[in-house]
This record gives sequence, C-alpha cells and structure tokens, in this order.
Amino acid sequence: MANPLYASGPLRSREGLTARTVASSDEIQLRIDPIHGDLDDEITGLRRQIKQLKGVAQEIGTEARFQNDFINQLQMTLIKAQAAVKNNMRRMNKKIIQQGSNHVMHVILFALFCFFVVYFLSKFSRR
Repeated sequence: MANPLYASGPLRSREGLTARTVASSDEIQLRIDPIHGDLDDEITGLRRQIKQLKGVAQEIGTEARFQNDFINQLQMTLIKAQAAVKNNMRRMNKKIIQQGSNHVMHVILFALFCFFVVYFLSKFSRR
C-alpha cells in the first residue's frame, strides 16, 4: 500500500512539492504541502545564501572591471613609452648622422687626455 503523504505520481517529490505541468512546456507550478513546515526555514536559508552569493558575484564583477581598467591603463602607458623610446631613438640617429663621426673623435681625444693626465700624475708623484 502506498504512503498517503507521498503520492505515487511521477511529479510528486518527497519534500512535499508537487510539480504540475501547464499548457506551456516552459512553465512549472509548485505547490507546497503545509505538512512540511520546515521547508519555510529551508527556503529562508536558501534565500539568505542566494543573497550572499549575489553579493559575492557583484564584488567579483566590480573587481574584474577594476582589474580590466588597470590593465588597459598599463597597456596605454606601455604604448606611450614605446612611442617615446622610438621617437628618441629616431632623434639620436638623426643627430649622429648630422654630426658624422665627430663623436668618435671626441671619445678618442677624451681617452688620450685621460691617459696623459694619469701619465703626468704618475711621473710627478714619484719625485
């Protein structure tokens, strides 16, 4: 013999919920049996958990937007820095071409000057 609290139909659940089909296949109606009063507590607990999850999801969304904006700013800064370096390299190359090989001559003269200074200092420091 079947238990009178649990109907033998396929749409009847053990928790006291009955699903009834409606004309539209997308909709389901639920009826809660008043016998199972602890369902209200469970529903209240589930609602509380859903609110907490909603808050967590909103915080995750906010953090994701913040991180995305930060990454976009970093990318823009990097693009600007690359453009500045490229521009400076272009200027340096133009200056080197305009002045020819004079910079090499300056380096050689500076090295010779340093050599003579060290040479004379070592000569005079021995006496």
